Amino acid sequence: QVQLVESGGGLVQPGGSLRLSCAASGRFFSIIVMGWYRQAPGKQRELVAAISRDGNTNYADFVKGRFTITRDNAKNTVYLQMNSLQPEDTAVYYCNARVLQPNNVGSPVLGDAWGQGTQVTVSS
Repeated sequence: QVQLVESGGGLVQPGGSLRLSCAASGRFFSIIVMGWYRQAPGKQRELVAAISRDGNTNYADFVKGRFTITRDNAKNTVYLQMNSLQPEDTAVYYCNARVLQPNNVGSPVLGDAWGQGTQVTVSS
């Protein structure tokens, strides 16, 4: 019911920057929280940053001061500005949305949606 489309990944040198975007579409009443997770090879998926509808943010310790998450509620889009990237930031980055969506009789229920992932590679 909810589709998330990510963009903005790629290859960057250490110290460089990238900006990820994730746009939500489909049937939902509201998007409560949007966030970014990442998964490196051989590791578990971990939270990078999240932002609530009213702008409250939460960051993993390893990105504080380097990454910034923002959100455009009118466009149902979340962004992740990543600065001072390091090789250890290399991973597939996934967008997540916690939404209030209609069930089969139209009543609002909570649901989770995931994007397909976008590769971020930091290497010289």
